[in-house]
Amino acid sequence: MTSQAPEASEASEASEAPAAAEEGYERGLGSRQVQMIAIGGAIGVGLFLGAGANIAKAGPSLIFMYALAGVIVFFIMRALGELLLYRPVSGSFAEYSREFLGPFFGYFTGWTYWLMWVVTGMAELTAAAIYVNYWAPGVPQWVTALVFLVILFGVNLISVKVFGELEFWFSMVKVTALIGMIVIGLGVLTFGFSSAGDTAAVSNLWAFDGFFPKGIGSSLMTLQGVMFAYLAVELVGVTAGESENPEKTLPKAINTLPWRIALFYVGALTVILCVVKWTEFAPGVSPFVEAFAKIGIPAGAGIVNFVVLTAALSSCNSGMYSTGRMLRTLADNGEAPKVFSRLSTTKTPAFGIAISVAFMGIGVVLNYVVPEKAFGYVMSVATAAGIWTWLMILISHVLYRRGVVAGRLPASSFPAPGGSVCSWIAIAFLLFVTALIAYDADSRVCLYVMAGWAAALGVGWAVLKARTPQVAAPR
Repeated sequence: MTSQAPEASEASEASEAPAAAEEGYERGLGSRQVQMIAIGGAIGVGLFLGAGANIAKAGPSLIFMYALAGVIVFFIMRALGELLLYRPVSGSFAEYSREFLGPFFGYFTGWTYWLMWVVTGMAELTAAAIYVNYWAPGVPQWVTALVFLVILFGVNLISVKVFGELEFWFSMVKVTALIGMIVIGLGVLTFGFSSAGDTAAVSNLWAFDGFFPKGIGSSLMTLQGVMFAYLAVELVGVTAGESENPEKTLPKAINTLPWRIALFYVGALTVILCVVKWTEFAPGVSPFVEAFAKIGIPAGAGIVNFVVLTAALSSCNSGMYSTGRMLRTLADNGEAPKVFSRLSTTKTPAFGIAISVAFMGIGVVLNYVVPEKAFGYVMSVATAAGIWTWLMILISHVLYRRGVVAGRLPASSFPAPGGSVCSWIAIAFLLFVTALIAYDADSRVCLYVMAGWAAALGVGWAVLKARTPQVAAPR
């Protein structure tokens, strides 16, 4: 019996830390908003814009790559779900890394997740500017990116309810449009209407040099872009501290992930590549916009372009939300300046959001200096930062499961199927994708950026420990 005392003390200390971090937040995200944030997180610019370049590289086999990566993402989310129901906190990834791997990993993960969303915000602003060029080719990309940056910044300062409501409608537009695209595509395949009706056929998936036209190696090289498309599904974990009923809404949001991936990624791409042969898609152009242009539906391509624009703005909006919350978590743990822990009168971490938006402004500069390469640069860095975050979720889950089996920690009400086995599979997959990134000369630069980022954080940690030694103390 005496051996239980320290364990109870550890559990008590673990529960006290998040309580401080959640203080002051408004639980203003209802079930429908969390559901739509989860859905919207799985439908982003990686699918709407990035799929064009990946189709050119891999052909129809890209469908299989999305399905394979989707299974891994579901493993990641079930691992996160088990942790969230064990201890639902805002800034969850950093908190779990801190609890199970130590203070340095919490610090590193929190700042790296902040970097991921800042860089993703740059990518989304770039994509939004590209989409606006469809209607107004004379407007410079950097001008459009700056305008959207300012508008979304204002939205995030108002309140979490306004953020949640805007994200709900952004996601509603994406979901409705994708379902409409699938239905229209199936209609073209079944009834042969439109200018694409004569050539639309399921055989387009293998008729042009097979299902793997560029070889399995080329298909595997698309996994970097595919994983970028799935970034933000873990956003559900960031909403935990502001959800009205996390014990109910979070499992529901995570368990709907498989059908979302099957429908919105695998299903939509399958239909698009049946309607239009893969050889007609090119990098830098949304395959959805291109497909509707081929179908010839009046104003169809313009409508789809509007939809993919909302997808980009939705993701950037989520990025601003995430970065402010993560900076507050870091500040509450003494790993960032205390000013980031302050909430505005509307209970939003306004200063943290403002600083994050200022860094997202670098994306505006990239759109001015290298508009044709801006998206590729920021996508690779965001993917590398995202892989680190996912690895920390998975490793934390493995260590948590060990604690449960040993009787040191309470069991979660939402256990991942198979225990930690699926987490180990996902860890191996993410390490494989990292090796592919290192092999590819074009994307390898992101690993150099991450190495520099790690060195900078290492220096920051050394300074932090020297000034406030208690920050590095185990909790």
